[in-house]
Amino acid sequence: MTTRNLTLFDLDGTLIAGDSDHSFGEFMVAIGWADGDAWRRRNDEFYATYVAGALDVHAYVAFATSVWRDRTAQELADIHARFMREIVAPMITPQALALVKKHQDAGDLVAIVTATNEFVTRPIAQAFGVPELLAIELERDAHGAVTGAIKGVPTYQHGKVTRVEQWLAAQGAGWGDFDRISVYSDSINDLPLLERATDPVATNPSAALEAVATERGWRFLRLFE
Repeated sequence: MTTRNLTLFDLDGTLIAGDSDHSFGEFMVAIGWADGDAWRRRNDEFYATYVAGALDVHAYVAFATSVWRDRTAQELADIHARFMREIVAPMITPQALALVKKHQDAGDLVAIVTATNEFVTRPIAQAFGVPELLAIELERDAHGAVTGAIKGVPTYQHGKVTRVEQWLAAQGAGWGDFDRISVYSDSINDLPLLERATDPVATNPSAALEAVATERGWRFLRLFE
């Protein structure tokens, strides 16, 4: 393995100026796939528990996918393309794109590691030109339909560390094989992953992460306001 540096990016609030998971829920309400105010309130409640570091990720995925998982593949492709155009594109800044490219051009092994599911986030990772996406994997039935359950270890809190370790092991590598490990995140939920870094970067940090990063002398970066 020739690459000696590893760079891991959180997505929501870190590389994009918003939360794609919560925003996709809002989008489901806006297009009429989800039932208005009641569904929005529940979506907001889940988001609040995520911010507080107490999300029941299995319950959330079952809830969040419930309004779209019975749709056809074409319906989903069309609506996600619209979501990318209308909602996600304005969240992507030139500064974030340039940061990712800088690490790629330096020859780093780069991945996006997100607690949002793969259906929502794969097109976003593609917009950043990052083929390596570690996201919540959705369980599918024998016909390929999403069931509402999570497949494998969810990329949430310490689960991000586990999934990165599994991904590296599949390439015959481990944490100790890199001269520098950079982790960019805005969220206190990513503390276990940030603690694995030689270069932890509090990026657009939440108040909770800012307090920890200040105490530990970590680097700060603001890609957007």
